[in-house]
Amino acid sequence: MRRRELTAMALGLLAAPAVHAQGPWPQGRPIRVICPWPPGAANDMLARLLAQRLQEKLGATAVVENRTGGAGLIGTNAVLQAAPDGYTLLGSAFNTAVMPLVLRGATFDPQRDLEVMARTAQAPLVMVISGQRPQRTVAEVVAAAKANPRDWGIAISSLGSAGHLATIEFNRRTGANLDMVTYRGTQPALTDLMGGNIQLLIDPSFALLPATADGRVRALAIAAPRRSSLAPDLPTMAEAGLPGYEFQSWYGVWAPKGTPNEICERVNGLMQETMRDPAIVQRLTAQVLEPVTESIAETRRFIAAEITRASELLRSVNYQPE
Repeated sequence: MRRRELTAMALGLLAAPAVHAQGPWPQGRPIRVICPWPPGAANDMLARLLAQRLQEKLGATAVVENRTGGAGLIGTNAVLQAAPDGYTLLGSAFNTAVMPLVLRGATFDPQRDLEVMARTAQAPLVMVISGQRPQRTVAEVVAAAKANPRDWGIAISSLGSAGHLATIEFNRRTGANLDMVTYRGTQPALTDLMGGNIQLLIDPSFALLPATADGRVRALAIAAPRRSSLAPDLPTMAEAGLPGYEFQSWYGVWAPKGTPNEICERVNGLMQETMRDPAIVQRLTAQVLEPVTESIAETRRFIAAEITRASELLRSVNYQPE
């Protein structure tokens, strides 16, 4: 009996290093950060920042996969179907929260079927006009659009984007009834705007303010509570005659439902640390992005409020998912 106990103990000691070698997450496998949007967008940049920090701080191998299409649904579905083990993450944006409200094919519930890990950054929206148009204010645009509605169209960079809902609210508030034309991303919408094929666009300042440099696009107003230090001459929408008109895009990290809480908390802590890094803050601020540091509970409350606001807006205009 004694010999058996010693043998069992010896086997246990021999096995111990192998158990220890497995270690906590992450270990031995690459982490995929799926971005449902093309390279170059803010979503992509922040997804790559996440992958970089996973490698630097956790010693993980992390790669970004751009799975585009379906207004973000293809990439999101890939995460919904992945194992909840921390090795597949979703780096996306506002669209993730409201996708089921605007897309018939989106049958998931973002609060029920995904684990939110962190919100990372946010950016106010800006309204821009084609440089070929003479109007210089929002009021002038509304007057012209009401007088000649067929001459005016407004681009939507993606169904379910913050700009999409902001445009719906703009039409509702002003009665301008601008014709909405949906594109597959901000860049093709901007290209048509510069060419005069479309007249207006409301989208994140991150993408639009740099495009105003050569005059082919002109900014009219920013949908923020105060003016931006990077564009101090640009009025807020409230100053332009629409009090309370405030919209922003925001960006975050999700994981498949059932991903262990300790993994979610670890990613949240990592991203909070990242978004407090002075070098990162300076980098994002220069691109009109505001870093966000929130707990998972705070982010859940924020997203719930965003979904409620979007639901009420879409219900008020009898919006039907496309």
